[in-house]
Amino acid sequence: MKNEKRFVKYDKELQIEAYWFQGILQKFPQHFHEYYVLGFVEKSGLRHMCYDNVDYYITAGDVLLFNPCVPHNCEPMDNDLLDLRCLNIKPEIMSQFMQELTGSEEVPLFASPVLRGDELSGSLLRELHQMIMQEREDLAKEETFYFLLEQLVAAGISKTSIEAKAPPVRRVTEHLLGHYTEKVTLEELAAVACMNKYSLLRLFTKTEGITPYRYLETIRIGKAKELLAQDLEPAEVALMTGFSDQSHFSKFFKEVIGLTPGQYRNIFKVKQ
Repeated sequence: MKNEKRFVKYDKELQIEAYWFQGILQKFPQHFHEYYVLGFVEKSGLRHMCYDNVDYYITAGDVLLFNPCVPHNCEPMDNDLLDLRCLNIKPEIMSQFMQELTGSEEVPLFASPVLRGDELSGSLLRELHQMIMQEREDLAKEETFYFLLEQLVAAGISKTSIEAKAPPVRRVTEHLLGHYTEKVTLEELAAVACMNKYSLLRLFTKTEGITPYRYLETIRIGKAKELLAQDLEPAEVALMTGFSDQSHFSKFFKEVIGLTPGQYRNIFKVKQ
């Protein structure tokens, strides 16, 4: 969109990323993140989201709570533009804060990806996000983060443990993690799983909520973010993470992350 705005900041003190999208009309394809995403929908028409194979409809005022590695997608149901604030938190960082908050390093597992009608959570998330975007370095920012996590815990966290993956699926995901820089075929994955190709495709997609190919591409995006944070050139990163060319890498990166690889890399250059 011509008038859309996309901002991103990295807070070194809290070690979290903050995204701010204004006036976008973007469809996000099926993907997952290896980190928590806490989001606040400031402005939006009705959007359809499929999260962990369950359908949801989100609109302005909703708080979004995405657990790591849970597949999801999102698309507009009308032509209304989206204003969205997001905080990305790595599991190890979440664990540190939860240790101080609850006395346990066990990371939370949010029961629902959509929190509706919780004005306090939305207000705290928006306030913290604004402080990060303004590059505040005072006590209030860290206090607000603790208050936000406390409120989200009170709002409801599932204590249900994550189910173990079926052995064939586990072997395939481990293989993809170990070979994401290479060309991977369905025949190769079927051999790893000791199944025929069609049976593997059905089992994997049903279990993970995402196809093996999309799973592989999402792993590559996560690894690419780590390399871009080290100030490597996008063209170099594309080759290092197994993408066939820079054009495909840049297109998929923006579809999933909402930013170009160059925009993402630039946030780590601030004040260095």
